Amino acid sequence: MHESGAVASTGYMWVAAILFIITYGVVMSEKVNRAIVALVAAGLMIILGVLNQEAAIRGIDFNTIGLLIGMMLIVAITRQSGIFQYLAIWSAKKVNANPWGILVMISLVTAVTSAFLDNVTTVLLVVPVTLLITEELKVKPYPYLFSMIFASNIGGTATLIGDPPNIMIGSATGLTFNDFAWNLTPVILVVMAATLIPIYFIWGRHLRAAPEDRQRVMQFNEFEAIKDWRLLKQCLSVIGLVILGFVFAKLLHLEAATVAMTGAAILLLLANFGHDPEHQSKHVLDAFNEVEWITIFFFVGLFIVVHGVDSTGLLKLLADKMLAMTGGDLKATAMVILWSSAVLSAIIDNIPFVATMIPLIKAMAPTFGGPEGVMPLWWALSLGACLGGNGTLIGASANLVVAGFAERAGQPIRFMRYTLVAFPIMLMSIFICMYYLEWRYL
Repeated sequence: MHESGAVASTGYMWVAAILFIITYGVVMSEKVNRAIVALVAAGLMIILGVLNQEAAIRGIDFNTIGLLIGMMLIVAITRQSGIFQYLAIWSAKKVNANPWGILVMISLVTAVTSAFLDNVTTVLLVVPVTLLITEELKVKPYPYLFSMIFASNIGGTATLIGDPPNIMIGSATGLTFNDFAWNLTPVILVVMAATLIPIYFIWGRHLRAAPEDRQRVMQFNEFEAIKDWRLLKQCLSVIGLVILGFVFAKLLHLEAATVAMTGAAILLLLANFGHDPEHQSKHVLDAFNEVEWITIFFFVGLFIVVHGVDSTGLLKLLADKMLAMTGGDLKATAMVILWSSAVLSAIIDNIPFVATMIPLIKAMAPTFGGPEGVMPLWWALSLGACLGGNGTLIGASANLVVAGFAERAGQPIRFMRYTLVAFPIMLMSIFICMYYLEWRYL
């Protein structure tokens, strides 16, 4: 059986490549659940001898898995307190229920929250309140939902924990929460501001609400949204400690997964303290049910599949081809990665794309003088993959969640209608990133 890292025969390379292409194709077709596809492909990688089981387990990035599960549990418990609904109502009242002001405020709340929590969860919590506010104001919810999709993906790009591609890049390279915040937040602030400009000219300037409707929104009591003050205090304390843990992780010699999982465990303990065992079991089960297990097992299978392809030397071959194409020039390579990541992430899910690109960029390190030399390529991959997700309705999970809510509310977001406006705005954000990368790193 072929060991990971050993020189692979061309036969194994072909097996791995065909399995990988079929996996991608079936995931894109959306005919079979993506977790099933990835796990079946991972099993076949082992059965067909590309990897043995030990090598397959080594291929799984448990830091990414642990970080995702930990943050999902923290969010699952926090959402029970009602804080997200509070924020949406508070932000609407801060701008005197002005329709354009509400759009800006809700976009900013979504962006900031998405930087610290998974962006799918953020939109899950903010969309229902937004729909309620737009209904009371008698304004079309479409511009608000459109802006929210963009804000969630833009905000998620700013930090290590905001978007799965960043979690994967951080885990594979040892880049910390501070590294992401320092390198990506400046350009994200510009991208967020720039995105609101076309949205204003397309919809914002036409948003009007009658004084009596605005008055009705002003009478909402945001404090009524808080369902459990004790839980809210516990959640905010733990989230604060977890973020501090991310900031000082390098000094403390801790991985991000340890910080997130420990935070989740402490929050579960605090939220269930003093309750009888039966009550505790129900609460813990509810929290675990909120974890997106489909996403988690999709990651597990995908890591094994990509590791199988990588172990045959195929990705090293592709990296060499890409370097030959760009003439080994760092700037040209960064631009190819940025633009290809953005366009491909708009068409396909950015998670498998990033999983494939990570070993590819690692293989380029010797050409550019080691791990430090390829830093601009990691930032290009992160910006392209995260922001590219805004380009179409299927580019990121958050987009589909918002579309689902909109459909249920009788305000469906159509694929082509969304893409015709979203794709050009997404390309504008990539142009901004291109100049930023050039100015700061290249």
